[in-house]
Amino acid sequence: MRLIYAAFFVVIAAFDVSLAQPLQDPIVSGDARTLPVVARHGMVVSQEERASRIGVDVLKAGGNAVDAAVATGFALAVTLPRAGNVGGGGFMLVHLAKQNRTVAIDYREAAPSAARRDMFLDQNGHFVPSLSQSSGLAVGVPGTVAGFALALEKYGSGKFSLADLLAPAIALARDGFEVEDDLAVSLRAVERRLMRHATTRAIFRHADGTALESGHRLVQRDLAATLQRIAQQGAGGFYEGETADRLVAAVRAAGGIMTLDDMKRYRAIEREAVRGTYRGYDVVSMPPPSSGGVHVIQILNMLERFPLAELGHNSAAGIHLMAEAMKRAYADREIYLGDPDFVRVPVAGLISKDYAAGLAAQISPDRATPAEDISAGRPPGFESDQTTHYSVVDRDGNAVSNTTTLNFSYGLGMVADGTGILLNNELDDFASTPGAPNAYGLRGGAANAPEAGKRPLSSMSPAMVFRNGELELVTGSPGGSRIITIVLQILVNVLDHRLNVAEASEAVRVHHQLHPDELRVERGLSIDTIRILEAMGHKVRPQRATGSTQTIQRRDGYLYGAADTRQRGTAAIGY
Repeated sequence: MRLIYAAFFVVIAAFDVSLAQPLQDPIVSGDARTLPVVARHGMVVSQEERASRIGVDVLKAGGNAVDAAVATGFALAVTLPRAGNVGGGGFMLVHLAKQNRTVAIDYREAAPSAARRDMFLDQNGHFVPSLSQSSGLAVGVPGTVAGFALALEKYGSGKFSLADLLAPAIALARDGFEVEDDLAVSLRAVERRLMRHATTRAIFRHADGTALESGHRLVQRDLAATLQRIAQQGAGGFYEGETADRLVAAVRAAGGIMTLDDMKRYRAIEREAVRGTYRGYDVVSMPPPSSGGVHVIQILNMLERFPLAELGHNSAAGIHLMAEAMKRAYADREIYLGDPDFVRVPVAGLISKDYAAGLAAQISPDRATPAEDISAGRPPGFESDQTTHYSVVDRDGNAVSNTTTLNFSYGLGMVADGTGILLNNELDDFASTPGAPNAYGLRGGAANAPEAGKRPLSSMSPAMVFRNGELELVTGSPGGSRIITIVLQILVNVLDHRLNVAEASEAVRVHHQLHPDELRVERGLSIDTIRILEAMGHKVRPQRATGSTQTIQRRDGYLYGAADTRQRGTAAIGY
C-alpha cells in the first residue's frame, strides 16, 4: 500500500499545471462500450421522451434552442409531474451563438413577504422539519412561468408565440397520455405523501381509489385550463387572476403565508453567468443563488493541480482527490453562499486559481482529511431531490441548459385545488438555524437564512463548456445536494478521461458533501478500489443510483446526445 501512495505522490509532484492543455477530442466510435445518439441539425435531451420529441418538433419547424426549451419545459410539467412544473422554479443558461454570449436566467422560487428568520422554529428555537417540508410555509413563490416567458420574449426566435409553445402541453394535459413504468413507479414511491391530499388523489388515482398503473391514462384537465390561461394572457394569467387566487388560497389553507401581492411582484432575473477555465476549456454555469456554478468551478480549479488523466478513470487515487476537493468546496458553501440580492457572496475569491491552489495544497495524497478538521477557507475580495434537467442545441449552435425543480419528488405532494399545480416545498433549502441540515443533509449559515423575498440557496448546476470560443458541451442534472458533484464528474469524465458523453453519463459516481463525513459511491466500483479508499481513511458508504444527466456534445458539425439511463423514460432525440 505504501508503494501505491509513494507512486501517487511522485506522479502528482511531477505534474506541471502549465502543461494542462486540451487533449485530443474524445473518440466516438464502435470501440466505445456505450454510444451516444448522433444528429446533424438539432437535439433535445430530457428526462421524458414525449417532452424531448415536442422540443425537436419545434426545432424542425424553424425554432431556436430557446423556443424548443420552453416547449419542452411546459411539456415536462404534464408528463413528468414529480419534477417538471409550473409550480416550482429553476435556473436557465442560454447561449447565443451569433453574439458569442451566454446569459443566466434566475427563476428560483422566492420567500413570501411575510417570511421571517424563525419561521421554521418552535417556541424553544428548535428546528421543526415538518414546517419546512410538509406545510404551506414551505412553499416559495413559483418562478417557472416567469422564467420561461422572459427567456422566450428576449431570446426566442420570434417565430412562435407563448401560446404556440404551450399548445402541445395543453393537449397532453387535456386529452391525457398513457402512463409508462417510470411514472407509475414514481407515484408508488411517494404514495403515502401524495395520497394525504384529496386534490392530489383526484388526479393521480382513479375515481374508485385504485392506483394509476402502467398502461392507464393520466388526464389533467385542471392543469390544461391553467396552461390555457397562460397561453391566452401570458405570465399574467398565472401570477394574477384565477390561477393566482386558487394557488394562494391553497397555500394559506395549508398554513402558509403567501399573498396575492407576493405572486404579482415575482420577477425572473437575468444575472451574469459564473465563468472559469479548466485545462484550456472555458466553463460557464449559474451564479448565486445557485451554489452549483461556483463550486463546480472551485472544485475543477483544485483538481487542475493534479494529473487526473494519468491516475486513471475512477482510480482510488483520482476518487480520493475528487472527494477531498469536494469536501473543501462544501465547507465554503455552508458559510458563504446565499442570495446575492441579500448577502455579499465572494464569488471572485471562491473561483480564483490562487485560492484553489491554497486549498489543493491542504490535500494529503494518501490520507483523507476528517470533516471535523475542515473549515471554510478565507477567499479574497467580497463582491458588492427532485429536480429535472434538459439540454437543447439548435442548428446554429444556440443552446439552453435548464434545471428546474419542485424540491422533493412531487414537491409538497399537494395540488392547489382547481389548478392541477403541484406546489413546491423549496423553502426547506433555507438554513433554518446555523448548522441545521435540510432534507438533503446540507448545512448552512446566516447567508442562507430565511428572509422576506429572498431566494433559497440551490445546488442546481446547468453548465456549458467552450473551447476556443466554440460551444462543446451542454449538461446538467437533478440530484439534490449531489448535483454539484454529478455535473463535476461529467466534465472530468469528458475533459480528463476522454469518455464520450454516453460513457461519461453511465460511469459510476461518487459524492462527498463534508457532512455527513462519508464518501458515497454507486454500485459498480471495484472492491479493490473501495479497500484502498478505506485504507486512506475514507468512510465509504454505498448509495443508490443518483442523478439523471442530460448531455449534448457538439463537435465537427455533429451533435452527440446522452440521456442518463439511471431513470427510465429519458430520451436524447435529434434530427
